[in-house]
Amino acid sequence: MAAAEHLDDPAVQAAEPIGPQSLLWRIAGDSRAALPGGATGLLQLMYPPLGTAVAEQSGFFDDPFGRIWRSVPQIWATIFEPDGPERARRIRDLHLDFKGVDSSGRRFHALDPETFWWAHATFTWHMFRTAELFFPVGALTAADHDRLYAGTVAWYARYGVSMRPVPSDYAAFRETFDAFCAERLEMTAPAARSIEIARTDGIGAVPFVPSMAIRAARPVLRPLGTLVAIGCLPEPVRTRFDIEWSPRDQRRFDRMAALIRTSARLVPRRLDQWMLLTQLRLIGAKTRKERYHPTEN
Repeated sequence: MAAAEHLDDPAVQAAEPIGPQSLLWRIAGDSRAALPGGATGLLQLMYPPLGTAVAEQSGFFDDPFGRIWRSVPQIWATIFEPDGPERARRIRDLHLDFKGVDSSGRRFHALDPETFWWAHATFTWHMFRTAELFFPVGALTAADHDRLYAGTVAWYARYGVSMRPVPSDYAAFRETFDAFCAERLEMTAPAARSIEIARTDGIGAVPFVPSMAIRAARPVLRPLGTLVAIGCLPEPVRTRFDIEWSPRDQRRFDRMAALIRTSARLVPRRLDQWMLLTQLRLIGAKTRKERYHPTEN
């Protein structure tokens, strides 16, 4: 758990500094980066140690996507705020008491290197998925893939945890990530419940939007939220767990993604980033007190 562990690792040495000129900053600060959030949460819940830990949170099964609203502003702040590294270490320390036994009787701790890395790996995937689906086709070159991956390694290093599980480059990351999806993920009870709620109720309300407005918009937002949450998942994951997704769904998703790619050109980048970060700060201020803290034993 020491911050200095494996700092001589090639992945750390090659990491791109996080700042306004970095690709990580560019993609995470784009409003389109909000779109794969539901899928990212599902991938985390499908990893049994994370699924079990999250399921123990009070009220999770009634409002599984509320966890996203509570967590994402704090996690994104580790990228954009001047005290990002300090915030990252505080997030790490919130997980000191996340431990137990999963549904198959396997003991886990949230700070086990592989478990903590998988949570971050889903956010690394999240950045690439955002660019792949919602940025112009070919927006990232091969060199950009390596550069963005290096930025996510620098981001992970801010948590001050073991760098041992971190793949050395983007190609190794893809291989490891795909292997997790094919072999390590499970349809845990929290993941199954989240998919059920995504299909019936949508992915939840934005905390500071009046409930009346949410109710009025729900007939439109619910199917779109479902389409995005399921559509952004890796296709092998949908297939492996037999998650309902028809050719018609894929066509609707493709049309929506094309519309997003086109309409994004109409909004100046600086304005888009300002709007996203302002929304995250508002959500973070609204939900900070609701963050889950494990009960002390």
